Amino acid sequence: MIRILEPRLANQIAAGEVVERPSSVVKEAVENSLDAGATRIDIDVEAGGTRVLRIRDNGSGMGESDLALSMARHATSKIDSIEDLEAVASLGFRGEALASIASVSRLVLTSNTREDSAHGHQALCEGREMSVSVRPAPHPRGTTLEVRDLFYNTPARRKFLRTEKTEFGHVHEVIKRQALSRPDVAFTLRHNGKQTLQLNAATAESERNRRIATICGREFAEHTVPIERQAGSLRLWGWVAEPTFSRSQTDLQYFFVNGRVIRDKLVSHAIRQAYRDVLFHGRHPAFVLFLELDPAGVDVNVHPTKHEVRFRDSRGVHDFLFGTLSRALADVRPGESTAVMPVADRDTGVLQSSMGLAVGGSPSFATGHVGAASGGDRGWPASAAGGFQSAPFQPRSTVPQPEFTNSAADVPPLGFAVAQLHGVYILAENQQGLVLVDMHAAHERITYERLKQARDGSGITRQPLLVPLTLAVSSREAAIATEQADELASLGVLVEAVGEESVICRELPAALKDADAELLVRDVLSDLLEFGTSDRIASSLDELLSTMACHGSVRANRRLTLPEMNALLRDMEETERSGQCNHGRPTWVQLGMSDLDKLFLRGR
Repeated sequence: MIRILEPRLANQIAAGEVVERPSSVVKEAVENSLDAGATRIDIDVEAGGTRVLRIRDNGSGMGESDLALSMARHATSKIDSIEDLEAVASLGFRGEALASIASVSRLVLTSNTREDSAHGHQALCEGREMSVSVRPAPHPRGTTLEVRDLFYNTPARRKFLRTEKTEFGHVHEVIKRQALSRPDVAFTLRHNGKQTLQLNAATAESERNRRIATICGREFAEHTVPIERQAGSLRLWGWVAEPTFSRSQTDLQYFFVNGRVIRDKLVSHAIRQAYRDVLFHGRHPAFVLFLELDPAGVDVNVHPTKHEVRFRDSRGVHDFLFGTLSRALADVRPGESTAVMPVADRDTGVLQSSMGLAVGGSPSFATGHVGAASGGDRGWPASAAGGFQSAPFQPRSTVPQPEFTNSAADVPPLGFAVAQLHGVYILAENQQGLVLVDMHAAHERITYERLKQARDGSGITRQPLLVPLTLAVSSREAAIATEQADELASLGVLVEAVGEESVICRELPAALKDADAELLVRDVLSDLLEFGTSDRIASSLDELLSTMACHGSVRANRRLTLPEMNALLRDMEETERSGQCNHGRPTWVQLGMSDLDKLFLRGR
């Protein structure tokens, strides 16, 4: 027998989706405050949020009639038609939050639309029938939401809550995300009467940068690459951390779409691809990124908590993110400062790891040399940029070392070599102090980038399989193989659908003739279905080139002459991603004069 659920039960079912823990209440309340135009939001929490949650804002507020109506299911002022739903510009829009929260707590909502505090009203919602009573109550312009005894009437849900410290940690994380999204809004967070976070409204660029540094940490602020690009209706801006500032977990990854924080598989895939060549195995990138696009181009109504979205043109968004981040990571050379955020009391003598990541153009490769542009072309002494022969090495040179001058214009970013340590490290002197270079790791990256450039210039050579490979696949995979046949061919894979659930592979890239063809094709089709694109083939080819570069690079215990060492330094300054080797390890570090002074207690 089919029957309509009673309102209270329906609300509690909705609460199961919307209100997972105290931080869920804070998220919904803060989003409503931002939609109301608030410029200041104060959050008070007791017992991790299970006892009391109080969120106060100075937004537009609500009148007496709207107070009671706001606690009804699907009551909202933010959308009015199906056209509004297809282009949602606000953070909230379903009208479920207050009704769901009220069904599992004791809720008091106080608001006022006028500057005169005497004209406020208060709505109380409690009890089995969830009846709402409204009465006059003084309140300044804005709204205060007070939630007490969360899950008092659903003990099973309360049992799933963690410790007070853990629950407050989730609340703190919610405020951090909203504060990153809206630097123009002031936030204050208190726990058990103690203030734990206070962020003033940030309007100037320096203030916004300071907020990023406060929330994400000083180290992140000191090792960031700024992002700013617009293509059509898509705009991406924010900051990504250098590969050498990586994390063991994904705890410092913030991505916003039109101001809404999300975690999306397509976005994560694009960012992982951009970092693929420069991250150490098992590490994760850190970033704070904001994607802006036409609201009609993204569907935010695909997840109960709105943490996931669906892009109308997912392939275009993926390619835009990947291309933008790859270019940004490829646009910082050794010696260039990437940190754009001023940090108070910054110690300029802090040990600085490889700053150079990748260069925006194609590296210049001279005949018989590895990526060397002559030093004379950059205005440096020609003797400092002699050709770096891959093998065999010339006898040790007696050419004198270029004199080190006080003019920064005369000194390249990585300086001039002064010695080789145990046949492994190059020691160089630059304006800041001492540069240490892992010569094998550096040469490995230079060789790798040269091989990639050669491959990209000549294209991918396909090789027919001696026996074509027939695979049983799903109907969706067979369809995507037909739709993306041209792209697959450009990647060196010739695949044809020979039935509704069968494909045949006739050609593969010649360089991957020894690869597991069946696994490769299946993985590629799976990626195309999930992300609209695949980097499996490029990744496999890169792995092959990386292995070749490793074996073709200068090995440890090879004695280099000063001109050869200087040529390697110049190559690093001109080569993409020279700050990391093919495996993501740093290739060089900077030891400033203040670091050296500390070692010898100078000035103390």
